[in-house]
Amino acid sequence: MSENKDICAICAYRENCQKRFSLKAGQKCLDFTKDLLLIKKEPEPEKST
Repeated sequence: MSENKDICAICAYRENCQKRFSLKAGQKCLDFTKDLLLIKKEPEPEKST
């Protein structure tokens, strides 16, 4: 399965979107943009001193 899905849950406009969840299956939202705050960061390895 692809991790790159254009869904409301990862859209930067989801909080104030008037179209939220109103699109039919397979439709693409023209306003969609990924919310950069949700990008997963890999944990930094612990340094041993």
